[in-house]
Amino acid sequence: MADNGDALIDSLAAGLTPVRHRTALRDEMAFAALAVVEVAVYLALRGMRPDMPVAMGHMAFWWKAVSLLVLAVIAVATTIAALDPARSPRRGLRSLAAAAAVAVAVGWGVDAARGGSAGLIARLDWRDGLDCIAFVIGCALPALGALALLMRRGASTDPRGAATAAGAAAAAWGGVVFTLDCPHDDPFYIAVWFAAAIAIVMVIARLVLPRLTRW
Repeated sequence: MADNGDALIDSLAAGLTPVRHRTALRDEMAFAALAVVEVAVYLALRGMRPDMPVAMGHMAFWWKAVSLLVLAVIAVATTIAALDPARSPRRGLRSLAAAAAVAVAVGWGVDAARGGSAGLIARLDWRDGLDCIAFVIGCALPALGALALLMRRGASTDPRGAATAAGAAAAAWGGVVFTLDCPHDDPFYIAVWFAAAIAIVMVIARLVLPRLTRW
């Protein structure tokens, strides 16, 4: 029986090949490479907003771009860390929520210079807002796909938490990419429409990714 068992084990192991050990740094570098490619493709297809030199002279533009980039960095780091079975995404998600709250508070300060809340509905510009949601979600899809592949290679013990972080990372990064072309810098507009797009992607990721990345 022992000989038969050894033979069975040998036959099962015969076709196996060494698996390259994953590291957080390698995953982060892979995501960064994808991010660079996506920016290049987006600029090639749509170009940059024509008033970019003027926009870069306003605080609201930098608030939008930096806030989204910080959220993306925190969420990507949280997602990749959560792929280690010994790590939980909960602390990272709390940091993400705190960063989002700080971003909103800073945006309120920037918005104070606009002279109050008059014309809030007009400032929302709902037609452009719906387009904004669609573009942010579209720009988030490549990043979400890449993070889903990384999750399949990982071994998260909190797949829903990791998926939530992945959705936030992909959506925030999608917002960063769309910033290159988005003509709106109004903090109120950004807080409503970009937040809506991020929330939609997070919900989709939380519902879908755990089913696709079971291990």
